[in-house]
Amino acid sequence: MRQLAALCLLLAAACGGGSTDDRTLTVFAASSLTGALTEQAQLFERDHPGLTVRLSFAGSQSLVAQLEQGAPADVLATADTASMAATGLVASRVFARNALAVVTAPGNPLRVRTLADLAQPGLRVVLAGPTVPAGRASTKALAAAGVRVRPVSLEQDVKGVVTKVRLGEADAGIAYVTDVTSADGAVDGTALPGVSNELPVAVVRRGTDAQQFADFLLSSRGQQVLRTYGFLPPP
Repeated sequence: MRQLAALCLLLAAACGGGSTDDRTLTVFAASSLTGALTEQAQLFERDHPGLTVRLSFAGSQSLVAQLEQGAPADVLATADTASMAATGLVASRVFARNALAVVTAPGNPLRVRTLADLAQPGLRVVLAGPTVPAGRASTKALAAAGVRVRPVSLEQDVKGVVTKVRLGEADAGIAYVTDVTSADGAVDGTALPGVSNELPVAVVRRGTDAQQFADFLLSSRGQQVLRTYGFLPPP
């Protein structure tokens, strides 16, 4: 009986349903941050035993809509400041910038490098939709350059732009430099000088883990990860 009781105690200790210290941090982030934030979350978890960072990626406009509908999130990182402003979260901080680029097939066979090149007759151009941060920035840049483009499609997020070009369903598009980097040679890209979005982060639900994660994005380690994915430092 004593042996049986001891065995039960050992099993209870091993399978007791997890430590009460286990906790989860839910982070909503723009799809353009997928690679960088996944790596940053892994580093953050290593420094915070018992914490699981749950990442949810989507277009910034979709993330804002989810929050408005009551979706639970502790931290929000969007692809531009306009999306963050729509949430009413005033204590946001810019932690990175993302330059826009003209995206083409590998080798750039049609020699599309500038905004003006996108107006070539017969060129199939794809852009992000007008409510998408990359779409807003693209529209603004094209207007400033006096270039008129009739896109063959408007995508729900910037990943859709890259996918269309990669699959040959479009000849060129405007996405982020980071999307070109993460494509690993599946597309080519030419950065557009002086055209970038600022990426802000905000704590949605107050808590030590949420605040520390936001701080981590601005730390030297967090910034180092962002640089490897092609992001620029905050202004």
